[in-house]
Amino acid sequence: MNTQAKSHQILVNGLLLVMVGFLWGFVVPHTPFPRLALGAHVQFVTNGLVFIVMAILLLTLPHNVGPKSSAVMLWAARLTWLMAFSEAANAWWGTTQMLPIAAGQASATGGAAWQELVVKLAHIAAGLSLVVAWGLLVAGFLKKPTVAENP
Repeated sequence: MNTQAKSHQILVNGLLLVMVGFLWGFVVPHTPFPRLALGAHVQFVTNGLVFIVMAILLLTLPHNVGPKSSAVMLWAARLTWLMAFSEAANAWWGTTQMLPIAAGQASATGGAAWQELVVKLAHIAAGLSLVVAWGLLVAGFLKKPTVAENP
């Protein structure tokens, strides 16, 4: 799969993240920890917008982002789903270890060990992948592309 096809998939992931975030907004007040549910809503929408911007840049502007870098960006989008869904689940779990400020504001009391682990692993994996993906995007735009390198 070439960079353009991966960029299109990144765009679709971003659009879907925003849509799920909008729909999740209706659920927020009906959860045991609405402050944590609000955090999930913000994650869905904000990260969706990040991936929409990433995809638009890749699809419309000249760059030197290769297929391996775009594959990392696509994986970051996929891992972001896990993070956002772990936050949605956390609206019922009330874990405290990974998001202590939001948990404190929500008066969360902590989840089971496996719930804390799910939230922690999802955030670490997605967070690291987002940093790497955005770094690769920046690097791909810093290096001047040649006509042959542009997808």
